[in-house]
Amino acid sequence: MRINHKENDFASRLRNFAVEFLSVFFIVALNGTFLVLILTTAINKGANTSSLALIGILYLLFGCTISACLIYFVKGRVYYNKIKAVCEAANKVAKGDFNERVPVLFDKPKSEMDYLAVNFNKMLTEISSLENMRNNFVADVSHEIKTPLSVIQGYADLLQNQDLSVKKRSEYTFLLSEAITSLTNLVTNILKLNKIENQGIIQKEKFSLDEQIRYCILSFEDKIEEKNIDLNVDLDDVTVKSDRALLEIVWNNLISNAIKYTSYGGTVSIDLKKDKNGIMVRVADNGCGMSREMQKHIFDKFYQGDTSRSQEGNGLGLALVKQVVNMLNCKIEVESTLNKGSEFIVTI
Repeated sequence: MRINHKENDFASRLRNFAVEFLSVFFIVALNGTFLVLILTTAINKGANTSSLALIGILYLLFGCTISACLIYFVKGRVYYNKIKAVCEAANKVAKGDFNERVPVLFDKPKSEMDYLAVNFNKMLTEISSLENMRNNFVADVSHEIKTPLSVIQGYADLLQNQDLSVKKRSEYTFLLSEAITSLTNLVTNILKLNKIENQGIIQKEKFSLDEQIRYCILSFEDKIEEKNIDLNVDLDDVTVKSDRALLEIVWNNLISNAIKYTSYGGTVSIDLKKDKNGIMVRVADNGCGMSREMQKHIFDKFYQGDTSRSQEGNGLGLALVKQVVNMLNCKIEVESTLNKGSEFIVTI
């Protein structure tokens, strides 16, 4: 509910004017009535013109002063209490209490102060949500970092054994290197995610989208050959004006996931099509697929639906993809069937 909403603002001002006008009119009418009664009484008692004028002037001065004080006190007290409530709530928020709210007397705001209270409470709700997200993010990061660190510590201790065979030492060294790589990738993705969330400027340039996707596919050539994956690629010649670096994050993560969750000898398809509705990039596989419940959370940070493959990632890839897609005003859809495969479609 915004204070600059034209209809609500006009109605609020009109209502406030009517209330204040009637209040002042009532006080003036009351004063006028008392003045008439006093003058009438004075005339009945034979007061002369000078006396009547003096009585009128003194009463007007006294009545206007009392009326002004009364209006100021009542009106000022109302605003003072509302402003005080906002100040007290702001003070508690400054001390870290994000559950504080300003009391709102009416379901619908009736004045500017009501709008202030409603919008202040709305702001606190947003801040509280962000604070919870921050706390959860810190907890998730701590948990994810702890796992590879424990592995590194374990193999480092084992390598200190002087009686280890060359074969075992080589095996532990390899596993230690894998754990360090996993930790490095986790930190890199966290930094990327933080940069994307705080990036306000998108650096757009014209470039060949099909060439970029080909380059991304080539970077996974070893993994594709290692798993003997049948790769189907159909790319139209497409030139776009967008942020090259951000889009590369999208393709790398989608292709990486398709390869990761496809079994040995499986199929991965990558298509790029352009028509009157826009540009569509499709990355599909015939791997393990996802349940409906998993599909609801795949873009959440640190979510890993397939725990059997959790060592291969850190649950930040699709969160990065979602952030980039939102920043570039694109759209991403996912269709998946458990044990049959998944299909991600990005529309630019």
